[in-house]
Amino acid sequence: MSVDITSRVLPGIGLCHELALHEGRHVGIVIRRTGQRDFVIYDDEGDGAAASVTLTGDEAIAVAEVMAAPRVVFPAPVEGLVVEQLPVPDDSPFAGRPLGDTHARTRTGASIVAVLREGTAQPSPTPEFVLHAGDLVVTVGMRAAIDQVARILDGSLDGSAE
Repeated sequence: MSVDITSRVLPGIGLCHELALHEGRHVGIVIRRTGQRDFVIYDDEGDGAAASVTLTGDEAIAVAEVMAAPRVVFPAPVEGLVVEQLPVPDDSPFAGRPLGDTHARTRTGASIVAVLREGTAQPSPTPEFVLHAGDLVVTVGMRAAIDQVARILDGSLDGSAE
């Protein structure tokens, strides 16, 4: 059984990841623009906080390591738009190389909006950001474009190691 997390932007605050618990209650993790994290337990109606705990970045990482990371689901605001986390395989021709070397945006039309590494996120990575084997590349685009980025990362798309 998988647990889905729904993510939404909190304008001026940051990002909120929420999940419904098996008994019907909801919890959320707010990642503020400052890096502060708040663990929120919603009231029975789900529209207000019954309790919250503020975590430092190190505390949040420790909690994430203990609890493990479930699959994250981003609601698609446009029909056909896909947000997917693509792994950088151990044998990727781009492991140890800058993101810009993939030319993913130019070649596919998909955008790489973040890289997840060992429980931390690098939002809006620059072309100079060096990819590592095991990274998860958060990619936004149409299904075909996302599939092409996956093929670029695994080296199966012709010309991917240029």
